[in-house]
Amino acid sequence: MASFSSSSTLPRKGCRYLALDMAGHGLSSHRPAGDFYTFPGYVADVRRVTESLQLNKFTIMGHSMGANIAGMFCSLYPEKVDGLVFLDAYGFLPTKLKEIPDMMRKGIDEIIQFENKAEVKSRVYTYEKAVERLQTANPTLSKESTEILLERGLAQVEGGFAFTRDIRVNFRNIARTPLELSLEMLSRIQAPVLVVMADKGLKVIFPEIASNYSSLLTHHEERDVNTVTWVSGDHHVHLDHPEVVAPVVSDFLLKKVLAK
Repeated sequence: MASFSSSSTLPRKGCRYLALDMAGHGLSSHRPAGDFYTFPGYVADVRRVTESLQLNKFTIMGHSMGANIAGMFCSLYPEKVDGLVFLDAYGFLPTKLKEIPDMMRKGIDEIIQFENKAEVKSRVYTYEKAVERLQTANPTLSKESTEILLERGLAQVEGGFAFTRDIRVNFRNIARTPLELSLEMLSRIQAPVLVVMADKGLKVIFPEIASNYSSLLTHHEERDVNTVTWVSGDHHVHLDHPEVVAPVVSDFLLKKVLAK
């Protein structure tokens, strides 16, 4: 595990942290055959976990996809959440309304084509090749961060290592939200929100929907209890350089959440 300075840590006194491997990721189970991976499905999983642990009020922090799951959860269950942190994400990933039918069709076709294959075997890699593959898919990740992710992302098998993720998590998400619905759901969030954006992150990865992001960002900025902060770094700045992100998150938690 990486060795981080005290400036890279979050508040500890009176806090309990729970990190989830979402379904199909890390060491969590895969969805049954025939099922889709969608944001509503992930939200239901979060609800199941919090119910199981009897968590009545809590803060959620998520990065990228995790932040979008957190945003949807908080809009559906606002009474459960006392604070929300988005790391290089706006809480939703809007799709243009006219593009949604095509996205749904392509997503359904992808999974059916996958199911029609006789058998899909997991590829086996040496550890070094697995590191290389993950870094190729995420070129901004440092080698240290890559190895942290692979602690739960690889399993040792006969002949080497295999990725633990379900390949279906890479298929298109067929449950899309247009901008109008995204803004409506954001308006239902009651908790204070911290948005930490990387200047070389999401806006660089998805420049084609910058106008949608602008609307979401304006919504966050117009709420008095929210905080929007930009940091220097890429999409994985929280992982590669926690000393940049952790103080911002800690300040928010101490002043906007724990102080209550």
